[in-house]
Amino acid sequence: MKKKAELLRKKDSVTILGIESSCDETSIAIVRDGREVLSNVISSQIDIHTKFGGVVPEVASRNHVMAINGVLEESLSKAGVKLEDIDAIAVTYGAGLIGALMVGVTFAKTLAFSLGVPLIAVNHIRGHMCANYISHKDLTPPFIGLIVSGGHTAICRVESFTDFKVIGSTLDDAIGECYDKVARVLGLGYPGGPKVDKLAVEGKYNIHFVKDNLKKTYDSSFSGLKTAVINYVHTLTQKGKALPMEDICASFQSEAVLPLVSKVVRACLDYGYDKICVAGGVSANKFLRNALTIAGEKAGLKVYFPEFVLCTDNAAMIASQGYFNLMAGIGLSDTDLGATSSIPL
Repeated sequence: MKKKAELLRKKDSVTILGIESSCDETSIAIVRDGREVLSNVISSQIDIHTKFGGVVPEVASRNHVMAINGVLEESLSKAGVKLEDIDAIAVTYGAGLIGALMVGVTFAKTLAFSLGVPLIAVNHIRGHMCANYISHKDLTPPFIGLIVSGGHTAICRVESFTDFKVIGSTLDDAIGECYDKVARVLGLGYPGGPKVDKLAVEGKYNIHFVKDNLKKTYDSSFSGLKTAVINYVHTLTQKGKALPMEDICASFQSEAVLPLVSKVVRACLDYGYDKICVAGGVSANKFLRNALTIAGEKAGLKVYFPEFVLCTDNAAMIASQGYFNLMAGIGLSDTDLGATSSIPL
């Protein structure tokens, strides 16, 4: 396969089929040259998991198995290509739910072996950043990247399409996880992030939960903020008082997002970059988009966000990262590729 990969790097155009199954979306996409999306089919399980108040790993795995063949057929049909037209298979092998990942990895290995094409292992977290390369065709590194999702919060130096250096991360909870837990205690249901964001628009930042004790670093902490909100809600509930839902959401969101905005802008200036790229599910958050865009403009920085459909888990970003891995000669795998629930950025 190394020889085939070398030949692909010399081709004028390379078509990658990407597979994503790290959590509760079954997605298969076909992407040409890392940026041109021919198809990006996503089968979401949100309605299934909403009644449980969150993703149930075993349920997610079973639904991936039931959906993946149909998603492949739809993706090929929408792209107007046949399996014989695919040059390589890229798949998320981590991080994520181990059972869900195994479905995608096993499917990818079978597909690559049957077609006789290279198999490329993709880091799901890095894949999120590639959503920006699809949305912004001329975007190239270096830049400062902000990854914000249900499982990750990190600030990194993106020095090339495959070279990431983490300079700051969460010391405890991820920001998306914090959003979901706050939404749960407020009775907003799952997924919580969009609901908190929507309510916050109607509220004011007039409740002070915690102070940012990590101002001099690029690191973040969300556990204390989450606990402070929960304690505030419980105290009012025990006293029989009505919850100022909009103000709680606005205050929580301000204290979760604004310190991150300050840190990522400072990182960009400290390292002498002129671009910031945001990726991950929370990159769809309207408050974050607005606050970072304004802060970036004031500092003379360009700020990039993926289009909304590419913020959450999808296979187009995986196919894109697979292409850049292929071009860099990394991530080439064989049938012994396994799924991994936790991997470094």
